[in-house]
Amino acid sequence: MLNIRNFCIIAHIDHGKSTLADRILELTKVIHTTDNAQFLDNMELERERGITIKAKAIRIPYRSKNGEQYLLNLIDTPGHVDFNYEVSRSLKACEGAVLLVDATQGVEAQTIGNAYLAINAGLEIIPVINKIDLPNAQIDHCRLQLTEMLGLPGDEALLVSAKDGAGVPELLEAVIKQIPPPQGDVNGPLSCLIFDSAYDSYRGVIPHVRIFVGKVAAGDRIIVKSTGKAFEVDEVGYFGPGMIPCPVLQTGDVGYLGATIREVNDAGVGDTIISAQYPDTPAIPGFRRAQPMVYCGIYPINTNEYPRLTAALQKFQLNDSSIVYEKETSAALGYGYRLGFLGMLHMEVTIERLKREYGQELIATMPSVVYKVVNIKGEELMIDNPSRFPSPNNIDHIEEPMVKAQIIVPNEFIGPCMELSEAKRGNLVSMDYPEPKTVILTYDFPLAEIITDFYDKLKSVSRGYASMDYDFTGYRSGDLVKVDILVKGSQVDALSYITVREFAITKARALVHKLRKLIPRQQIEIPVQAAIGSKVIAREDIVALRKDVLAKCYGGDITRKRKLLEKQKEGKKRMKMVGSVEVPQEAFLALLKMEE
Repeated sequence: MLNIRNFCIIAHIDHGKSTLADRILELTKVIHTTDNAQFLDNMELERERGITIKAKAIRIPYRSKNGEQYLLNLIDTPGHVDFNYEVSRSLKACEGAVLLVDATQGVEAQTIGNAYLAINAGLEIIPVINKIDLPNAQIDHCRLQLTEMLGLPGDEALLVSAKDGAGVPELLEAVIKQIPPPQGDVNGPLSCLIFDSAYDSYRGVIPHVRIFVGKVAAGDRIIVKSTGKAFEVDEVGYFGPGMIPCPVLQTGDVGYLGATIREVNDAGVGDTIISAQYPDTPAIPGFRRAQPMVYCGIYPINTNEYPRLTAALQKFQLNDSSIVYEKETSAALGYGYRLGFLGMLHMEVTIERLKREYGQELIATMPSVVYKVVNIKGEELMIDNPSRFPSPNNIDHIEEPMVKAQIIVPNEFIGPCMELSEAKRGNLVSMDYPEPKTVILTYDFPLAEIITDFYDKLKSVSRGYASMDYDFTGYRSGDLVKVDILVKGSQVDALSYITVREFAITKARALVHKLRKLIPRQQIEIPVQAAIGSKVIAREDIVALRKDVLAKCYGGDITRKRKLLEKQKEGKKRMKMVGSVEVPQEAFLALLKMEE
């Protein structure tokens, strides 16, 4: 146990975490080829986008310079703010963290966010400056930033190049010297944390665990603390390249266990596994639940696929416990689910993974946030779906969720960033200069304003240099209204949205104009309207297709032509009364891409 070191690599997105993990694995002979770039990012979507989505654990045998043999358990973590729940879970399973800073980019928003997560978790932090081989590397500047922005010893930061392997042997020696070995009694009653899990169609749920006290082997009886359900362990093992069975996992080890857990809800991430012989063993404290920020509805294109979607979501939640979901029905789209995500990238990735990994064909509705609606009786209602809003007559006021965002940007881009932030209803709290060339802008934002395209626009106006991190701060009252979309007089609940009264008409006009082009023309004229309560604030008409009934009349009496036109008019009137309009899938995406 004294020769075990559990550590993770944390950093801002694209600072070289996965590449550094590759070099460590090659140096320790865990893998023998450089062909498989980003070895731990083995998900197709991770390779396509060049980002880490899932934290990955791997055991590394390492002989130090003093000749002693060590076992290093490395967890490679994501860098994007939307996946910091993955980071928090990884930190809980470790005693130390390697904090990586890109020598060309310096300390960025998620560098700060992840560093504070590690400090709050009580981890030993090793500062490392990566990409020192690049010609525009600013090593002294990065050292200064580490000291002034994070309070870490910047002068002691290790210099590495994850690309060519320079400095990696020194980093491994620093991990052994600076990160403490795990604490705990190997002969005590079993207590281990589920920090991740996966689903195998033959073996059921496979929890990924960190053993804090005791040991576990095949044949042991275990209890999942929150449910009280008992299982018999049929296999334990660790993560090498793949899952490798071993005789026993003991205090300090990171690995997996198989116990034929068939129900996906019987072993949730963050739960504690204990020995059946000691049922009074307390749960491991300090594991926080994820707080969803963004909600959207997902519906199967084919309604018969609903049971398959249900099964897919249950299995998916094992792999990503930060999503929450509940059943939902829509008059326009049928049966589906309302999903909660940590952010927009998290939403995009989840929907894409459901399509690829589980073969689902889905329609996703407009993302929304949770509003606090106070009715005239003074009751507070938490509403995540605009279609569930009470009528305007029963609402006293509406409160919207607020976030405190930190934007780190070079001096020359302060103007465009502030202009964009103010356009998104941001309120400047402070402007700090941690060092001469960099400014940290702190803003209070309504969450609804930054969940769609704010991050992309921020990158555009700053030429890619700005970075952002945000935290939920609470609710604030605002002049908000619900806008309903009516197609041929019928409300389409999936297109309803909440907005500030000031922008309601502008936004509604832009949306109905877009819908006019997206909804196909019919034999009758179709009005598309936007309304607040009973007041229509925008309208566009989709012109009717007109069949030329006079084409067959070559001259002849005018009365015959009139008769045919009258007959057509009567038919149109009947169609208006009974005809229904199909709203295409593209219409539900129109809200996402609407420019204000």
